[in-house]
Amino acid sequence: MNDYREAMPIPASQPLPSSADSTSPAPDGTVTDRLVEANERYADAFTDPGMDARPVLQVAVVACMDARLDLHAALGLELGDCHTIRNAGGVVTDDIIRSLTISQRALGTRSVVLIHHTGCGLLSLTEDFRHELAAEVGQRPTWAVEAFKDLDEDVRQSMQRVRTSPFLLHTDDVRGFVFDVTTGLLREIDPQG
Repeated sequence: MNDYREAMPIPASQPLPSSADSTSPAPDGTVTDRLVEANERYADAFTDPGMDARPVLQVAVVACMDARLDLHAALGLELGDCHTIRNAGGVVTDDIIRSLTISQRALGTRSVVLIHHTGCGLLSLTEDFRHELAAEVGQRPTWAVEAFKDLDEDVRQSMQRVRTSPFLLHTDDVRGFVFDVTTGLLREIDPQG
């Protein structure tokens, strides 16, 4: 049995460890307190960029939520360039299709970039994760884990899900990549394998 809780180092409701950097809040503060304080500093210097919600580059990027992926830096993007849609694994689920549909139909995006990455946590999970949760909390999750064993094949599956969705207007420019977390490089995945 995998104990997925060990992977979570500091829940937002627990105090920060004493080794936190000098920007951390008082010892009894939480991670969320630290984020709110950072936002106050950000807002002090913030000026309205005067843009609307339509991405300048008309692109939506779907990627994993992994903290090692700084998508804007890795792709040379600026504020306002793209829609960034993230979930565990960067897997194209119904909710991703929902977001892409709104992105395209209401906000003008035309291209989709899909990014998985090396060392992804979904490579080591299985649907047993759902069964373990059900046993622990007494209720089975309504969602699938969407774990995978082959990064390239899952990128291909995600590309196919986008290309075949009846809700999306623009499915010609859909490309998939694997981001290497040790080199920072993208490797493009051939949709045909």
